[in-house]
Amino acid sequence: MDIPPIHGDQKRVVIVGAGFAGLTLAKKLSPVCFQIILIDRNNYHQFQPLLYQVATSGLEPSSISFPLRKIFQHYKNIFVRIAEVKHIHENLIETSIGNIEYDFLVLAHGAETNYFKNQSLQYNALSMKSVGDAIYLRNTLLQNFEQALNTSSEKERRALLQIIIVGGGPTGVELAGAIAEMKNNILPKDYPELDFSQMQVILIEAFPRLLSGISEQSGQKAQQYLESLGVIVKNNLSVKNYDGYRVELNNGDTMHSRCLVWAAGVKGMPIAGLPLSAVLPNNRIRVDEYNRVHDMVNVFALGDVAFMQSKESPKGHPQVAPVAIQQARLLAMNLKKSLSGEKMAAFRYKDNGSMATVGRNLAVVEIGKLKISGACAWFIWMLVHLMSIIGVKNKLFILINWLWQYVTYDQSLRLILKTSGKNENPLHEKNIDPAINLYTQ
Repeated sequence: MDIPPIHGDQKRVVIVGAGFAGLTLAKKLSPVCFQIILIDRNNYHQFQPLLYQVATSGLEPSSISFPLRKIFQHYKNIFVRIAEVKHIHENLIETSIGNIEYDFLVLAHGAETNYFKNQSLQYNALSMKSVGDAIYLRNTLLQNFEQALNTSSEKERRALLQIIIVGGGPTGVELAGAIAEMKNNILPKDYPELDFSQMQVILIEAFPRLLSGISEQSGQKAQQYLESLGVIVKNNLSVKNYDGYRVELNNGDTMHSRCLVWAAGVKGMPIAGLPLSAVLPNNRIRVDEYNRVHDMVNVFALGDVAFMQSKESPKGHPQVAPVAIQQARLLAMNLKKSLSGEKMAAFRYKDNGSMATVGRNLAVVEIGKLKISGACAWFIWMLVHLMSIIGVKNKLFILINWLWQYVTYDQSLRLILKTSGKNENPLHEKNIDPAINLYTQ
């Protein structure tokens, strides 16, 4: 593979993954000291916290995606390569486009949906980890409404109109709220022939309450908001099997749905060549307080894929963007320190707060001991997410969309996007990469 030569005393840093951690690290590393090879399977960075809005027709995919080469147009020391890593060796990685030598390797390739080895769920449930997943979910929702118009079976119609979301974390809560608002404000106008009193949005959570990562008070407030929108919340319940129609629960009950969204957990994406001692059963990578991979010298892991155990975080840090960004910033400093023989600084996570939105004027925000809910929290949530989006154009488009929805109670992106060629396989078939086949139906 053709890689530009290193200038002067530069060290080569290969970063795998262009998520929050990879992007932040690439920007923060000194251009004098380091040459950076950024590897990702996609040519864009995606803002995952707003994927649910793409899935519910609130935003277009390009609003939450930004081309990597545009981000780094003015960075002369950063080189982007679209590839997948196959194997890690000492000072060299094998990729789908050839071998790359490195002085430092940083694994920031994120996490994937964890189906807990349940093949029926893995094949039949929908996930929410990529732009492709979000578009496929949008297609599925809209196609189900179209099919509900044409079926003569009352049982089938109810299954088409029943949407089940598994997982009471931020993704599940936000998606359930967004779909409920569609049901209340938009879908009856689009499909006046359907009786939307038959439509149910059901959120299933295995724990006793929603949003277990924040306080019980905020979790209960989020559940109250969801129930006020008409969402049926079922706590202390889990899904055993799903065949695309029949949902089996752990208490022996069954339900029927043509759309089950799995948002109940994530796991690391494995890469061959790591020491067995460094890889946990859920494929997260064990790292020390400097984010250095266990039993390796010049290999580091950041963000969702990294598991750092400490006295403050015995179960590891939460798999959220602020952790990834803070780890990346510190590693940029530590790599520069390592060149001059200085002692590296240990990572200490600074929790700036947690938040989740349920719907229009409905959100919960926690900043330290301060707990905010309702319209004020919703405004804070929008401001934080808007400022986190890359690109002025993307910020503007999202703001316009949000203002339009607030004034009109409507969204204008309810499109079913299909291919017109040979491939008509569904996105969630496991032999298809949803990140590549963005518009495959």
